[in-house]
Amino acid sequence: MVDFGRELDGSEGVHCIETSPYSDYAKLTYPIKGQYLIGKRRYSAFFATDLEILLKGLKVDTLYMIGGLTEVCIHYTAVDAHQHDYRIRVVTDAVAGSSVEAHRYALKAIHYLQRDALVTTADIES
Repeated sequence: MVDFGRELDGSEGVHCIETSPYSDYAKLTYPIKGQYLIGKRRYSAFFATDLEILLKGLKVDTLYMIGGLTEVCIHYTAVDAHQHDYRIRVVTDAVAGSSVEAHRYALKAIHYLQRDALVTTADIES
């Protein structure tokens, strides 16, 4: 699959192709055997995937988000999760943006949706 977000206006090349080695999981986040895998096709993990079906079937109510880019994929997925009535938790020290400013604005927008959405790894570990 291809993500045609900013590619439509020519500001970026085609990216997020499922078979590309650049779209693989980061080493520390590679799925453990037996975990569910849902291939993301656009910026939001909810768009054109079976994520909602899986989450409802598992009776999930809270999503913890890590990865990048904060202002794109994390933000879009957080918004869709919020609109599907999930509690969202963005692990702020496990996400990154394309710039400090973009990262900060995305976290602010997510915090606007849910006041308790921003957590750290220390919060989770405690």
